[in-house]
Amino acid sequence: MRFERFGPGTTAAEIRSLSPPAGGVEDAVRTILAEVRTGGDAAVESLTARFDHAEVPSEELRVPAPELEAAVGTVEPAVLEALLTARANVRAVASATRREPVTVDLPEGQRVELVEVAVRRAGAYVPGGRAPYPSSVVMCAETAWAAGVEEVAVCAPPGPGGRAHPTILAACHVCGVTEVYRMGGAQAVAALAFGTETVSAVDVIVGPGSPWVQEAKRQVSHLVGIDSLAGPSELVVVASAGADPDLVALDLLAQAEHGPDSPLAVISDDEQLLGRVEDAVRRRLDGEDGGAAPTAADASLALVRAPSVPLAVELADRIAPEHLELQGAEAEALADRVRSAGCLFVGRDAGTAFGDYVAGSNHVIPTGGAARFQSALGPATFRRRMARVSLPAGAAARLAPAGAALAEAEGFPLHGESMRGRA
Repeated sequence: MRFERFGPGTTAAEIRSLSPPAGGVEDAVRTILAEVRTGGDAAVESLTARFDHAEVPSEELRVPAPELEAAVGTVEPAVLEALLTARANVRAVASATRREPVTVDLPEGQRVELVEVAVRRAGAYVPGGRAPYPSSVVMCAETAWAAGVEEVAVCAPPGPGGRAHPTILAACHVCGVTEVYRMGGAQAVAALAFGTETVSAVDVIVGPGSPWVQEAKRQVSHLVGIDSLAGPSELVVVASAGADPDLVALDLLAQAEHGPDSPLAVISDDEQLLGRVEDAVRRRLDGEDGGAAPTAADASLALVRAPSVPLAVELADRIAPEHLELQGAEAEALADRVRSAGCLFVGRDAGTAFGDYVAGSNHVIPTGGAARFQSALGPATFRRRMARVSLPAGAAARLAPAGAALAEAEGFPLHGESMRGRA
């Protein structure tokens, strides 16, 4: 692991620079999208063989229902129980965030009702590169169902022999997803966006994935809705007096399991606490405290000394990380000052890993500073707000003069006539 030391005056840009943007994928992804748009299933089959090194005949892209059902019997009972726990918690949180219709009666007599309408069909991308991600099935599918989506299609890269990973299939079955495809990468995003002979186009595409997947989502976002452009996983910890350095180190290393491109940072006003966190990380990497995943050794960790705890929280907020932890009494007391984080974890026991799996919050969260303006995956991702306007008797006569004056000022006399004609 690369350790980077930063002192007072560190900027958010310096911390974000620990994760350089992936380059060289835009043109390659554009080519893949064009191939699928014109070639359909045959292009998906060819691209799957090229990139996933798996032979999946186009007529076998969709996983049959018996294979989904059988997959449940292949997972450990504890994993199945965990999927059920995650499903219940994610569905409960997502359902609670649905907004009810709002009706506004205005002085001239007209009524404007704002209603939310779910999209009919959604696609969920589930990564399968480093390891299968059944938790992403839960996050995407359960949120879509809670939003009122009618159809959910899941795509996941095939493994050896062209088979979908049984744990992903089991998660699909547990979550009630019956439409699952053995395809990954940019070609899967293309199939969901454009449609093929086998795959019907969707209205919204969600889910984490590689830079290729995210770039594909960006390039099709003029045709379908997307959640966000979720890049490498991120974690920033603000630690003040009383924070447990061993738990901070464990949380940082846990996020490092996502790969070498995942930026990590711990910010504190206490130089000694930063040193204890660094020592704890090094002990884990050396295998002294049970060892760490090999991938953790490739990540970068920024140890940032802040002038004060409030300024540490301010810096973290400017970084706008995917995950932000506040540990230690003084840091935890400043939770209400945070406005720019994908998900905020407050307190000693609120480890980020709980949010990744079973806390009920969603783990499909904006990265790369996008938490300044984007939200985590939620029912709103799958719903659009629509106004219903009605003008009871007399309202048109009262509104028409103002409306016609504006229309004529813009050079649209027939707009004005349309309104006056109802007066």
